[in-house]
Amino acid sequence: MTDAQETAADLRTTTGGGPPDDVEKAPIPLLEPREGIPPVVADEDALARVVAAFAAGTGPVAVDAERASGYRYGQRAYLVQLRREGAGSALIDPVGCPDLSALGEALTSAEWILHAATQDLPCLREIGMVPTSLFDTELAGRLAGFPRVGLGAMVESVLGYALEKGHSAVDWSTRPLPEPWLRYAALDVELLVDLRDALEKELDRQGKLEWARQEFDAIAAAPPAPPRKDPWRRTSGMHKVRRRRQMAVVRELWESRDRIAQRRDVSPGKVLGDAAIVEAALALPTNVHALSALPGYGQRMGRRQLDQWMAAVDRAKALPESELPQPGATPAGPPPPRSWADKDPAAAARLSAARAAVSALAEQLNLPQENLITPDTVRRLCWEPPQRREQDAVAQALADYGARPWQIEQVTAVLVTALAANA
Repeated sequence: MTDAQETAADLRTTTGGGPPDDVEKAPIPLLEPREGIPPVVADEDALARVVAAFAAGTGPVAVDAERASGYRYGQRAYLVQLRREGAGSALIDPVGCPDLSALGEALTSAEWILHAATQDLPCLREIGMVPTSLFDTELAGRLAGFPRVGLGAMVESVLGYALEKGHSAVDWSTRPLPEPWLRYAALDVELLVDLRDALEKELDRQGKLEWARQEFDAIAAAPPAPPRKDPWRRTSGMHKVRRRRQMAVVRELWESRDRIAQRRDVSPGKVLGDAAIVEAALALPTNVHALSALPGYGQRMGRRQLDQWMAAVDRAKALPESELPQPGATPAGPPPPRSWADKDPAAAARLSAARAAVSALAEQLNLPQENLITPDTVRRLCWEPPQRREQDAVAQALADYGARPWQIEQVTAVLVTALAANA
């Protein structure tokens, strides 16, 4: 790290994100690629050269991925960016190189540096890239108490450089990718190693480095998320749909839309909006004319499209009662906290005391409450506390809910007090 970068890091650690108000801020230099923009790797020969170069590199490897959320079906990666000492930077096109397992295997012993790792790991896993150890710079920033943890904000406050902005939400499935987009993508990994090193030093200074390591290990070891059950129930506006027949319309329209979106490889929202699905479910239109009068089915929609949506509505209306969807199953765990005062006043009092205690402790430790201990864990503990509300019993309950050792060590005492005060 340069002297200027070390100075920026020192300022951040003493002021929580920047220089004091009475210190005049120096102009922030715009980050430039050190070796220019690398060519996009889109064939097996070029990929083999990248694999060899990164296998021969040293130290951790910076990794990022770009998706086409809102444009394409699913969450696949459309560009993968890497950087490693001795190998430089690489931009890989997963459309031309859909199997990156050889690259993943070449980097299996390296620490991977990602920013907001849980966002990128699913699409990286799909193309054969799975880390065995990682460092998440966004999560590190949260644990270190940064008020803003976006990559641009972190690079600016810690390293003293400004990242180019404006291309994060573009359609990364575009081919060929424009040069400004590639420049933006290359810069996303340009300083990740420097940022990781600075954050490790800061976490160590605060006595939180072991906490971060436990969090990173938990992310790396987590299995893929299972498929959602009845994903149609997550349609925006679903709370308005009360009757089972209407629920069936939502299900039929959602599933028809999903099949079309998958076949056309476009975002489902571009095929039919959630609001339009709910409108049809509430109205239960009797024909295409009635459907076309609803919001979301207007003049721009052709007759063929209207017919396919009307067919989905008709299928739902024709279902026998026995095949209609049931109301959503009661989720596992405690009920919504807003109902606790009526259902179990003592539990409501425990939750209030526990929330206050966790909030105060999080402020004292200078990190977000949800990173200190998840709200769901606190709710479950307060709804069904262990029979013995003592340190070892509460600690075991927290462990059973998936809390990491550092979290258990920090919160057990205050939660024991909260549970005992409202027993």
